[in-house]
Amino acid sequence: MPMNRSYYFNYIENKLQVLSNSVATRGKLNVLDYNIYSETFFANLLNMIFNFNLENMNTFKQNIEGIDLIDNENKIIAQVSSTSTKQKIEKSLEKEIFNNYPGYRFYFISIAREAENLRKMKYKNPNNVLFNPKEDIIDVKSILDNVLNMHIDKQKAFFEFIKKELGEEPDIFKVDTNLATIINILASEKLSEIEEYSDNSFEINRKIEFNSLESVRETIDDYKIFYIKLDEKYTEFDKIGANKSFSVLQAIRKQYVLLQNKEEISEIIFFNIIDNVIDIILKSNNYVEIPYEELEMCVQILVVDAFIRCKIFKNPEGYNHVVTR
Repeated sequence: MPMNRSYYFNYIENKLQVLSNSVATRGKLNVLDYNIYSETFFANLLNMIFNFNLENMNTFKQNIEGIDLIDNENKIIAQVSSTSTKQKIEKSLEKEIFNNYPGYRFYFISIAREAENLRKMKYKNPNNVLFNPKEDIIDVKSILDNVLNMHIDKQKAFFEFIKKELGEEPDIFKVDTNLATIINILASEKLSEIEEYSDNSFEINRKIEFNSLESVRETIDDYKIFYIKLDEKYTEFDKIGANKSFSVLQAIRKQYVLLQNKEEISEIIFFNIIDNVIDIILKSNNYVEIPYEELEMCVQILVVDAFIRCKIFKNPEGYNHVVTR
């Protein structure tokens, strides 16, 4: 299995399993707040996997028993439940509310337990709701089966969705340690010769505009504040004779040069540099695992810093030269 696919899947699996276990545990304690939040989360999740257009019914009507989600375009209604039993499903199917939605298919979403046994059962269906247990009962395992076989681009998009919804906030207090680790890894990369590049300074906003990087502006603004901290870290290494700053910046520069020859859209190049550098780190024998959110943040700091130091992307002409590494 390719490295990226394996990493994306493992991350998604871990986050969904943790959520499922948390819902189950809190349900036993009668703490049901996760159930409420899960309705919208699973609506968006299923929309991404199956191209549905599910919406939370509570947006339109409050507390409709038996129905949590609805997709009027594809004629789908769904219930999101942490109680996964035959009795629960049959109790839902007997609700008269289903008569208001003729021709709609019913999905049962089990968010706390595997539902393999439920798919093998037969159910009383007094309202003749469209419902095929083998296909219309969804659990975390069946979701992961779909994720595993996704095209890599779709899997990455799904990974980003899970990271935004269920990921941890990066630990800002670990920035120093993590940056040092990552600098060491990147500095050890073997680099082929690449062309010389300019050390001209620039105004960040004008360089963004010059390179058509408007969609990247927010990322640059978020991480440019770490310029001084990273400069201090580079200085620490360079004082002891380890020219880490040059090696790290060259490693990032190399990715830029390679991508520039394959891709014309600047925004794609920028984010692919980040992805490629993360991949280098993950494949390193020296990598000591840290939360992905912290790894990604550190790499974004390094790439934004390289952008500021004129190591990647073109520099507008007519700017005064300043001392950079």
